[in-house]
Amino acid sequence: MTDLVQFTKDNGIAVITINNPPVNALSPGVPEGISEALDQIAQDDTVKAVVLIGGGRTFVAGADIKEFGRMASGKPRGAGLLPLLLKIEDSSKPVIVAIHGTAFGGGLELAMAGHYRVALSSAQVGQPEVKLGLIPGAAGTQRLPRLAGVARAVEMCTSGNPVKAEEALKFGIVDRLIEDDLLAGAVAFAREVAGKCAPKTRERDEKLGNVADNVQIFSSARETAAKKQCGLIAPVAAISAVEAATKMPFEEGCKVEQKLFIDCLFSQQSKSLIHVFFSEREVNKIPDIPKETPIIPVKSAAVVGAGTMGGGIAMVLANAGLPVLLKEADQAALDRGLATIQLNYANSVKRGRFPQQVAEERLKRITPTLTYDDFSSVDLVIEAVFEGLALKKEIFKELDRVCKPGAILASNTSTLSIDEIASSTSRPDFVIGTHFFSPANVMRLLEIVRGKASSKEVIATCMQLSKSLGKVGVLVGNCRGFVGNRMFGPYRREAQFLVEEGAGIEDVDQALSGFGMAMGPLATGDLAGLDVGWRIRKEYRHLEVPGIRQPFAEDRLCELGRYGQKTGAGWYKYDDQRRATPDPLVTELVRKWVDEAGIVQRQISAGEITDRCLYALINEGARILEEGYALRASDIDIIYLNGYGFPAHRGGPMWYADTVGLKQVCDRVFEFHRQHGEIWRPAPLLKRLADEGKRFADFGKEEGAAA
Repeated sequence: MTDLVQFTKDNGIAVITINNPPVNALSPGVPEGISEALDQIAQDDTVKAVVLIGGGRTFVAGADIKEFGRMASGKPRGAGLLPLLLKIEDSSKPVIVAIHGTAFGGGLELAMAGHYRVALSSAQVGQPEVKLGLIPGAAGTQRLPRLAGVARAVEMCTSGNPVKAEEALKFGIVDRLIEDDLLAGAVAFAREVAGKCAPKTRERDEKLGNVADNVQIFSSARETAAKKQCGLIAPVAAISAVEAATKMPFEEGCKVEQKLFIDCLFSQQSKSLIHVFFSEREVNKIPDIPKETPIIPVKSAAVVGAGTMGGGIAMVLANAGLPVLLKEADQAALDRGLATIQLNYANSVKRGRFPQQVAEERLKRITPTLTYDDFSSVDLVIEAVFEGLALKKEIFKELDRVCKPGAILASNTSTLSIDEIASSTSRPDFVIGTHFFSPANVMRLLEIVRGKASSKEVIATCMQLSKSLGKVGVLVGNCRGFVGNRMFGPYRREAQFLVEEGAGIEDVDQALSGFGMAMGPLATGDLAGLDVGWRIRKEYRHLEVPGIRQPFAEDRLCELGRYGQKTGAGWYKYDDQRRATPDPLVTELVRKWVDEAGIVQRQISAGEITDRCLYALINEGARILEEGYALRASDIDIIYLNGYGFPAHRGGPMWYADTVGLKQVCDRVFEFHRQHGEIWRPAPLLKRLADEGKRFADFGKEEGAAA
């Protein structure tokens, strides 16, 4: 027996307990320990049945994901799960798997090899491998349809979404729900089935359906995957693996699953998604902020500004259980903000996301106000007015006056200097940037902007708070546009240049959405509001370097009142439901404007469109990384995946550049530099890493870069 697995007996019932904290991952040693316990049980005539249970907070949350990397590099450890699962199934004594917390991935595969499964009603089961670009690799696609039916197995393996225990009971994955004491309930169940013929999951076929029904299920699933998971190989592989379960004997189906699993494992998509998995955990590690840094208690909050961002932020705070003051300058603006919040909650109830009672509770946590009178008691204030430095400094001066000592003063600015804002207070150490992304109540990203005086306690508090708000918090340095918007500027700049040079508006957007971006850059501008960037460009006009080409068509659209979706017209036209249609007028206007500017238009390929937009993004990311405004290349990736719709299966812009090869990227940037001038000068870091044959992922590991 290994230290990771314990074996005890309870009056004829053997109890095997997995103790591999924190999530009982199936690391090497766990399968071996279970196997050894089963060998002992087989020789013990006093044991009539077996309970397999997880110690601590969960059953088994899945495989050890690091093992996938070792498998892909040809250095796997241990024999894997398949031999163990067959041994469990072939046990002459019934094996009852007791589930609490989660049984995900390999955890569910382990559970399905048992003869019976019991669970607490709070438990969840699932096959989330698709989210790592994989499919179940230990007969999950073969046993799941035998328990839950073909349609449910396809849905679970292609979506990767968890299933609650009550649903799992209905589907047939779980045999009984246990109240209160899981171990006692599982042992009692084991006594009921001891001595009875134990059903082997792999031999069950009553739910494998008929040919006609299955053809429809698989056809429909492939159509859905093509629409919703376009370009992803794992969902399609999962469908094929489940299909094999309906057409072949179990052993043959397992061989098909194994081949498909290996194909996925060695794919760039899986490597990218595994990179994303680990990168999301890495962002929480701040080199100069120890884990033991004190956290400031945040039990109440206030938001200044009830517009699109302020209202969304108030919802985020209220959703997390915090009472929130929501301040506006006048009653009409406050009423508009509250009406939008009420509508958002009503829509969520209508879509079934939560019941009306929950919406009412959240609304009650938001208290509207026109004054700062009650701000003296709150622990956190987030300013969310429009992007004007003078206004923000005036607000922070007032917050400094009315807020209690120790209150955190945060700005939702997307581009302005946190240090400049903090300079209007007497407590710059308690000032920080919390850059939410629109819509704030939906988007996962939260850029936490470190000012030069921001204290370690304030930073640590905001990083932890991001988790309780359901956000992915990424610490960034204080430069114009921070990380996300600073990179987004060159990306959208090139999109506009391309239109001015002759590319069709839809062609630009389609090239980038074809790459996998959630939206094209021009449609994204319309969604966010073209006037936002216009206002920022006017604010910073004095900083522009004379003689450097700037795009102008979007500013001209703004001068015509075409701000995007909010005005019904921007780069596209929009109906009452904000559905976009191409607008020939914009094409005519752009052609007229560029003729006046002396720009000769030409045919532009989709390849040039994607290269120019993406490599502009990457080149600026390299500058940010070298200047220390991002701690790691992977932090930039997480920002772009969660805030800008970059496709997860490509790993983020910096990881994507690594997969292309930095020499190839750098050569193309040099080419654009020759063609388009100084704005395309290659970032020194990009050139150096390309010359040294290194990757962005290598940067900082030896140099010790820090923000």
